[in-house]
Amino acid sequence: MSLKVYFDFLSPPSRALLMFLKANRIPFEPKEVKLAKGEHFNKDYANIHPFQKVPAIIDDQFQLIESVAILRYLCRERNVPEHWYPKDVKGQAKVDEYLEWQHTNTRMCGMLFMLKWVYPSTTGKAPNAKEVAHWEKLMNEALDKMEYIWLKDKPYLTGDRISIADLLGVTELEQTRIVGYNPYSNRAALTAWLERIKGDTNPYFGEVHGKLHHFVDKYKGVPPARSLSTIIKMTMFRFFKK
Repeated sequence: MSLKVYFDFLSPPSRALLMFLKANRIPFEPKEVKLAKGEHFNKDYANIHPFQKVPAIIDDQFQLIESVAILRYLCRERNVPEHWYPKDVKGQAKVDEYLEWQHTNTRMCGMLFMLKWVYPSTTGKAPNAKEVAHWEKLMNEALDKMEYIWLKDKPYLTGDRISIADLLGVTELEQTRIVGYNPYSNRAALTAWLERIKGDTNPYFGEVHGKLHHFVDKYKGVPPARSLSTIIKMTMFRFFKK
């Protein structure tokens, strides 16, 4: 099989990529890179992803990293319905508009995961309450913008049909559930949007989020002891030391 996909189920952009591939029935060879075991620090993987993150792909002899670049590439390279990433310049620009916005907005969801899950598990200490409050505020502002601006007058983030923007958006929001947060609470537009995405990608939304939702049910928002998570020991702690 020519397309190899390197991913981890606890990575939001990895889940977005997997949903896209499965929903479009694109054949691929799955290569799970278990961050919890530090597999991304393997020297061989450094030849695939120089920053040793996920996701990454090898399509025949062509290597590519960064989820947005990968999804755009696959939309252009594979025969997929145009609604995922329109060929029309203006339609494409609307998807790009959200993709540019998300980097400094919904990525706040990832910071909550780091502060409330990764940091306590790494150090055995409670996170700084002021830092948590700061990032929760920014995240809630981003969620309100999704609710009242991006979804104000359309069923999906960039138009009338699902696009790669929706996949990247929903996987970021789902990540907050692991720290006991419900990003859809009291947000009717976001809740309806989530249900539309589940319907459009059924059964793949549930499949790719299975591990995450298992953690949600098992830990109830309380991070595990550090001995249970090598990802925290080997990877994320480096982030906080910078």
